[in-house]
Amino acid sequence: MQPSGPLYSEKQRFRQWYLWMLILIGPAISIWAVFQQLVLDLPFGNNPVPDYVLFVFVAIVGGGLPLFMYSTGLDKSVRNCGVCIRFRPFHRKWVVFGFEDIMKVEATTYNPLRDYGGWGIRYGKKGKAYNVSGDQGVRLTLKDGKTVLIGSKNHEMLCSAINEFLS
Repeated sequence: MQPSGPLYSEKQRFRQWYLWMLILIGPAISIWAVFQQLVLDLPFGNNPVPDYVLFVFVAIVGGGLPLFMYSTGLDKSVRNCGVCIRFRPFHRKWVVFGFEDIMKVEATTYNPLRDYGGWGIRYGKKGKAYNVSGDQGVRLTLKDGKTVLIGSKNHEMLCSAINEFLS
């Protein structure tokens, strides 16, 4: 169920060129393997797999992995019920941080690798983070003492939208 009435909404996807270069290496190798083994009739590798196994490999690595990464991303919105996030495809429902549970909110610049170990849904020494790219976000300090960082391209706008409901 998606809460109604967004005051702020943002979607981020993994679109960094260097990431896509790494992701597309697998499909390029798998296409070459099919071409070599089926068209040139040369075995691919020292111990070639049967053609049907090669097709399964190509479908998974050549199609599945790029499709998975293309659909993966972070949706966030500020609604009447709280700050809502969904990290596709891992969250089927919105994760809601109610305004009554938020003690403090601040727009921040952080180091994704040092503070949280990278991008994605991460657990680091500074708490939990949901981020896709960049080094800017909003840090929520909850009343139970936990901190949650939500990465954002427009971290100042996200912070001010949350503060509107908190004040």
